[in-house]
Amino acid sequence: MTASNKEMANAIRALSMDAVQAAKSGHPGMPMGMADVATVLFTKYMKYDPKWPEWPDRDRFILSAGHGSMLIYSLLYLTGYENPTIDDIKNFRQLHYPCAGHPEFGEAPGIEMTTGPLGQGLATSVGFAAAEKLSAARMGDVIDHYTYVIAGDGCLMEGISHEAISMAGHLKLGKLIVLWDDNSICIDGTTDMTVSDNQRARFEASNWHTLAVDGHDMDAVAAAIEAAQADDRPSLIACKTTIGYGAPNKGGTSATHGAPLGEEEIAAAREFLGWPHDPFVVPDEILGAWRDAGARGASASAAWKDVFEALDTDVKADFNRRLNKDLPSNLTDAINAYKKDLAENPVGPATRIASQMALEVINPIMQETIGGSADLTGSNMTLTKDLTPITADDFSGRYMYYGVREFGMAAAMNGMALHGEYMPYGGTFLVFTDYCRPAIRLSAIMNQRVVYVMSHDSIGLGEDGPTHQPIEHLASLRAMPNVNVFRPCDAVETAECWLAALEDKETPSVLVLTRQGLKQARLSHTDENLSAKGGYVISEASGDAKAVIIATGSEVEIAIEAQAELEASGIPTRVVSMVCCEKFDAQDAAYQDSVLGNADIYASIEAGATHGWDKYVGRDGVKIGIDSFGASAPAKDLYEYFGVTKEKLVAAISEKL
Repeated sequence: MTASNKEMANAIRALSMDAVQAAKSGHPGMPMGMADVATVLFTKYMKYDPKWPEWPDRDRFILSAGHGSMLIYSLLYLTGYENPTIDDIKNFRQLHYPCAGHPEFGEAPGIEMTTGPLGQGLATSVGFAAAEKLSAARMGDVIDHYTYVIAGDGCLMEGISHEAISMAGHLKLGKLIVLWDDNSICIDGTTDMTVSDNQRARFEASNWHTLAVDGHDMDAVAAAIEAAQADDRPSLIACKTTIGYGAPNKGGTSATHGAPLGEEEIAAAREFLGWPHDPFVVPDEILGAWRDAGARGASASAAWKDVFEALDTDVKADFNRRLNKDLPSNLTDAINAYKKDLAENPVGPATRIASQMALEVINPIMQETIGGSADLTGSNMTLTKDLTPITADDFSGRYMYYGVREFGMAAAMNGMALHGEYMPYGGTFLVFTDYCRPAIRLSAIMNQRVVYVMSHDSIGLGEDGPTHQPIEHLASLRAMPNVNVFRPCDAVETAECWLAALEDKETPSVLVLTRQGLKQARLSHTDENLSAKGGYVISEASGDAKAVIIATGSEVEIAIEAQAELEASGIPTRVVSMVCCEKFDAQDAAYQDSVLGNADIYASIEAGATHGWDKYVGRDGVKIGIDSFGASAPAKDLYEYFGVTKEKLVAAISEKL
């Protein structure tokens, strides 16, 4: 006797309600409601191989409604992935087990990204689908797969959904298929309390193909998926479901959303579903049917491997290099040659322009870079001569015009990085990291190498005023774990920061760049990447340093000018360029001591909030910065007004001494 599709779906429901009950917390409603849809997808349409989870041409499955994490854990266990095991599922939401409350990238194979912040799975899927289309343009049929997303009502309420669906429709990402769990329930109650949008019309207005089905009619779901696959537009399938389907008393209500059903309701659900089995027990015939479904991808993955192995040796080697995030062998030499030329022929551009100069070296060598900007290309200087635009009808280019979608850009870059073979970078103004921040945070949580090019980094942007002048942003970004915040002082440091960011395979980087021109501080060449150490002595004292000035970015120039004046007055002074606090803090104590020394007074100067500088200068140190919002005026006047000057720095150090 073979298991029916309904019995297979009920295995998901049973595992979900049992795991949530055992944990005494969790969200059983969505997995129970979408079990039928997921069963159709994973048994008939998804292309995957549990024995080769990293298969490059697998379909990607994104659970944007990450609170329903037991859906994906059930699917992975049932289809035969190595993890999670049934013991892992029994320990749902417990410390050091892979079945976390929300799916976490890296915890188990088959989890393509960390989800939970609603809407970000949907938005990141745009990057996944874009990466597939980019690779198909380069490699033909070798890359040919879909990105499937399960999203909930909450995902579609989040503002990021608007940016995401607009971008996907504009780019004609026809292999992106979103299965909307249309259950009309949110945490507070029914969705008519909070939203009355015509969601299908909204997607259609953004050039999506939409359908609506009964999410518990498996034949209808299958027909909708086939129709979506046949359309060259991204597709939304509205799956009308009952949240907590199978729970006879709580199903269809918000009571099933985020709490265990309780022993009594679970017993009633078992009876309603015809599931008489003990908790966490899946009968052999049902588990066998699921394992057969999981095994069907083995022949497809083996056939793909044969096709891939027949490719040109250089093509294969480069593809594997990119998947491993290794840099081209000649990139470091090219950067060093560029640095040597700068030492011999100093320049004084804004570091946003210096970033473009470095990219002119990087992009021709590192073909996996995908550049872009949120409608500020000419300000962020993210476009180089060899990059052509990506358009809906031509994905052979390497530059994305993201439009005014900062959050959408950042999320899409996460998707491109997660897809495996690309190194995305994108720009906006530093102040708008506020709009990017949730996606930057996910970059950090997921250990993704994404580079955020953030220009106009201080009051130095001038007349645009306090709304555009970042004050607290450097301190705020530095507070985020696993993010490298680089603020270079000249063209040499900017090139070094780019190389350091590219070398770090598991950390996103924020490049913080000026609008105003800066005098080149580094005039002697070394192949050593000093910026990669985070902080280093950029200008040494004439003798044993009595004062140490720690500066970043545009304020290094001011620090060196102050040093000259202090030295002239008999105060030996060292200047440290603190390019990246995170990198410096990762160095051993001996190196840190060699840079900071043992001076009588320490001072910091940075055109931003002084928060955090006590760590280096002490409670009694000098902190020159700005702890209020900015103002609208020319940059030179603002530096004078806010006291970020050589004169104030010299006076403060002299007074302390």
